[in-house]
Amino acid sequence: MSSESTPLSDRELESYFSDDYLYFSDLVNPPERSDREAEAIWKLLSLGHDDSVLELGCGYGRITNRLAEKGARVTGLDLSPILLKKAEADAAERRIDVEYVCGDMRSLPWRDRFDAAFLWYTTFGYFDEADNERVLHEAAASLQKGGRLLIDQINRFFLLREHSPSYEIVQRDDDLRIDIINNDALTDRRNCDRIVVRGGCVRRTRLSIRQYGFSECVRMLRSAGFDHVEAYGQEGAEFTSNGPRLIVVAYK
Repeated sequence: MSSESTPLSDRELESYFSDDYLYFSDLVNPPERSDREAEAIWKLLSLGHDDSVLELGCGYGRITNRLAEKGARVTGLDLSPILLKKAEADAAERRIDVEYVCGDMRSLPWRDRFDAAFLWYTTFGYFDEADNERVLHEAAASLQKGGRLLIDQINRFFLLREHSPSYEIVQRDDDLRIDIINNDALTDRRNCDRIVVRGGCVRRTRLSIRQYGFSECVRMLRSAGFDHVEAYGQEGAEFTSNGPRLIVVAYK
C-alpha cells in the first residue's frame, strides 16, 4: 500500500482543516447550498423543536448553526480549533446558542444524551478500519434509545465513472486551491493531494477517506448497536447507483 493510501495522522488532519480550508469555503459551499442541506438533514433525522443534535466533524458550523436557528439544541465537535473559532463567531453573529467542543470523534464524552447525530459532507472514513468502526460505536453510545445517526458520503458506484486522477481548481482573487484526486480501487480509499497557492506561498496537504458501500455500512452500524438502516441519495432523494451521494440513516 502506498503512503498516499494510508489514513492520516491527527497532525495531518489538523493541517488540512486549516485557515486555507476556511479561505475558500464560501466558494465551495455557498450559503444557499448550506441552507438546502440543513433543511434536508432536518427532514432525514425527523428533527423537531428542542431536539438535541450532535454533529461530528462540524467544521466551521455551516450546518450546525443553521439547525440551531431552526430550533434544535445543537452540539458540534471538531478537531480544528481554527474552524471551531469561526463556528463560534458565526453563532454569535446569528445570536444563537451552540455548544462547540474541540475533540476526537473516536472518543466522545457523552453517553445516552442526544436524539440524533450526523456526519455530513464526507466526514466519515478518515481513519483505519478499526477506528472508523469506533466512530460508529461512540456515536451510538452518545445517542438515547430511539436515536438516529445520519452519514453522508460519496456513492462508491458513482466514482467508477470518474477518471483517476481528477483535478479540481478553486480560485479566489489571485489565490488558487488545486486538488489532485485519486480513487484507489485496492484500498477503497479516495485520496486528495491539495496544493494551495495563496499570498505568494505554496502549501501542500492531503486527505484520505475510506469509501464504504451500503452493505458495509449496515454491517458496521448493526455491530455498533443500531437496529435498522436506510439508504437515500443526495439531500434525501431516492438512492440510485449513478447518483453522487449515499446517505445512510440508522436507528438505535
